[in-house]
Amino acid sequence: MKKIILCGYMASGKSTIARLLSQSAQIPYLDLDEVIEKETQKTVADIFAQDGEIKFRKLEHNALKGLIAVDEPFVLALGGGTPCYANNHLLMQDEGVVSVYLKTSIDEIVSRLQGQTSARPLVANLNTEELHEFVAKHLFDRSWFYHQAKHIVSTDGKTPEMVVNEIMSLF
Repeated sequence: MKKIILCGYMASGKSTIARLLSQSAQIPYLDLDEVIEKETQKTVADIFAQDGEIKFRKLEHNALKGLIAVDEPFVLALGGGTPCYANNHLLMQDEGVVSVYLKTSIDEIVSRLQGQTSARPLVANLNTEELHEFVAKHLFDRSWFYHQAKHIVSTDGKTPEMVVNEIMSLF
């Protein structure tokens, strides 16, 4: 079994799908942000606030590189920005990695984010129009990096179980 890495924009379902995929494939589930929090004994928000984004991105890159180097299978949910920094998109192309971009449309992301923006600092104070514009711009900026994944699975109109089954059929 391989290392399965899921990437995509916020609310694309990375954590939900990774947990279900982990159960289905019977391999451990990891969340990169949680790995970093455990290693640093700080929350991601605290790292950003106290040490800045550059420090966080270095920690993120080193954690991802370290996990890929380990000779154990896992399902890993990346942070939404992970592929876009420190050439992390190249790590998703590693020979022992099955990388999957959970492609989700702007409208679907906005729909999923509405009602839960308070839990997401980047979009906490945005109205629907501002949220749509923010997501559209960010998704455009990050799209090239997401498309460096080996596989692309659309999540629009699918249940998490359907997405998991589609990913399982890839290997």
